[in-house]
Amino acid sequence: MPTLIDRDRLRSLVEAGAQLVEVLPAEEYREEHLPGAISIPLRQVDRQAEGALAKDRAVVVYCADLY
Repeated sequence: MPTLIDRDRLRSLVEAGAQLVEVLPAEEYREEHLPGAISIPLRQVDRQAEGALAKDRAVVVYCADLY
């Protein structure tokens, strides 16, 4: 279930081993992303998530689109 979190909660989740997923297009991921984040563009989540993410770890999905 999606939940909006703040920076402090993000830090604690990452410290506990959460996986960060940037869902903007790959070009935008290459320009800038959070340290340790992987790129799975939103249109490809269904196809790529299972092979790219560990099932036993939390997942934080984010979009840094500020426009």
